[in-house]
Amino acid sequence: MVVPNPASPALSGARRPDTPNQRWRRTLGLLGPAFVASVAYVDPGNFATNFAGGAGYGYRLLWVIVAANLMAMLIQSLTAKLGLATGSDLASLCREQLPRPVTRGLWVQAEAVAIATDLAEVVGGAVALNLLFGVPLPVGGLITAVVAFALLGAQTRGYRPFEVVITGLLAVIAIGFGYTLVFAGVDPDGLASGMVPGFAGPESLLLATGILGATVMPHVIYVHSALTPSRYHGVPEAGARSGTAAQGALARVLRAQRLDVLLAMGGAGLINATMLIVAAQLFSGGDPGPVTLEGVHADLGSTAGAGPALAFALALLASGFAASSVGTYAGQVVMAGFLRRRIPLTLRRGLTLAPALVVLAAGVDPTGALVWSQVVLSFGIPFALIPLVRFTARRDLMGALVNSRLTTITASVVAALIVTLNAFLLWDLAT
Repeated sequence: MVVPNPASPALSGARRPDTPNQRWRRTLGLLGPAFVASVAYVDPGNFATNFAGGAGYGYRLLWVIVAANLMAMLIQSLTAKLGLATGSDLASLCREQLPRPVTRGLWVQAEAVAIATDLAEVVGGAVALNLLFGVPLPVGGLITAVVAFALLGAQTRGYRPFEVVITGLLAVIAIGFGYTLVFAGVDPDGLASGMVPGFAGPESLLLATGILGATVMPHVIYVHSALTPSRYHGVPEAGARSGTAAQGALARVLRAQRLDVLLAMGGAGLINATMLIVAAQLFSGGDPGPVTLEGVHADLGSTAGAGPALAFALALLASGFAASSVGTYAGQVVMAGFLRRRIPLTLRRGLTLAPALVVLAAGVDPTGALVWSQVVLSFGIPFALIPLVRFTARRDLMGALVNSRLTTITASVVAALIVTLNAFLLWDLAT
């Protein structure tokens, strides 16, 4: 049970001047968890799937990015609300509320998702180091792992330093692609046509599933629900008390949480859309061969100049470092929640790092490995999303923050769409 902090300005009943500047400062102080989660939505896997989609099909799959980002906003809003209402994370609630065999199965698939996540992030960081400094891929993978481990050390100083570091790396990614978009330009007609749902054959469906897996990331559903309870300490108990001050505190924090999700997920969605637009503008209609991150970097250099190529490599490096640290934290949350066990962080890192290093050492195409890792992530979404929808619809768990009927129906439709898409992809691959 979370104990309210009487000294918290969000929970105290003290009267303060209600100036716009003070309201903004209080709201700003509550932002942060969604920005940590949003880094996983612009990890190196997104680079691979978005550039492959833009180069192969132009603007055709832009609607997939928009739809996936809207889904992400809904899902992360529910995730944050779950942690806010219960004071617990999704993995811990699964252990407490579901039968033991189900919990064990969910833990196994969550670990597989963590491995696929680390594969994308470490491979992406290794490719970036190779592009920037010529570092061999296996060595670059180790460097990425070490840097991500160091970034996690910011958590020992409280939630704010870690949030600031991760948000700073997210800003590097945004600036890099904003700079590149200036050179690439935008086709308004293509932009409009790309918003019309549709596919261009089975291969485009595979890429669409990869984009979905790279956008609606299952591991950050667990992470965001774990970040929220400590971030909004004591709010559920305050909201349960009667009185205008307590109810006002809860309403203020809910508004801040929704703004946090809107800004963070909206920014991530714009970055993803920018990737696809750049690829569609510069590479669509040319050689239909496989798209690789190394090839994108080289083509940017020859088409747009050294500046955009450097911006791409730096954005990829920032993405690998930031997303890898969040992925490691996700592994800790999953194991502690499902099994009530913690292992040393170095061992945790090694367990998920090993497959990525094997891929790099074996000489597997990094971009192909990234795309398929996102497909694996897409299959993991229902196993996190279905319990999330179920728990947030329960009044005995959520109290006053329980989902409305419309929210539950919408979230259930989203889950059904994702499951259906994955089932069709399995059938297509099998036949």
